[in-house]
Amino acid sequence: MLTLFHAPNSRSSTIVTLLDEMDIADRVDLRIVTVPRHDGSGAPDPANPHPEAKVPALVHDGQVITERAAIILHLTTLFPDSGLAPRVGTADWGRFAMWLTWYQGVLEPVLIHEMAGLSHPYLTSTFRGSAEVKARLRAALEEGPWLLGDSYSAADLLVHSPYAWLPDATPDNDLIRDWVARSMARPARQRTLAADAALLAA
Repeated sequence: MLTLFHAPNSRSSTIVTLLDEMDIADRVDLRIVTVPRHDGSGAPDPANPHPEAKVPALVHDGQVITERAAIILHLTTLFPDSGLAPRVGTADWGRFAMWLTWYQGVLEPVLIHEMAGLSHPYLTSTFRGSAEVKARLRAALEEGPWLLGDSYSAADLLVHSPYAWLPDATPDNDLIRDWVARSMARPARQRTLAADAALLAA
């Protein structure tokens, strides 16, 4: 049994969109929970199994899985015919896993450090900076139009996500801006936005 714990308009919205893109939403029980928000609203939800009271949290047969990259890898492996990831064991799957872990280990830290106004040689030598992020994305999209080539994948869904929420952080590059716009315009993402808005208004 699969259960996804989701808070509207949060990081878990990416996983809700993934379920829609994979056409497996009917195979996952969606539970709505509250989380603490940056603006001081919200609160930890005792129903949420995430050890840090965050989202997303995916529970599979009693095992709690957190972190979006891990959840994406898990779901696309469980449902290999969804078309959102290459076949496990292929070179393309290795590239897919690379982009997911690059997002978690490089892109998000770089963006958070810059938003917080933090700068230190240790940070740039470990994670690099916005110039390197821009170069990495541009190089991939020059071979694109998607990160893995001709087809949209869950890598595009995850990696474009911070720029959907923070458009001013999007690198000043036409290829990257076009990729973000195409990712944001996908019908599954639009359905998630509408569903989240309805949940917040209720």
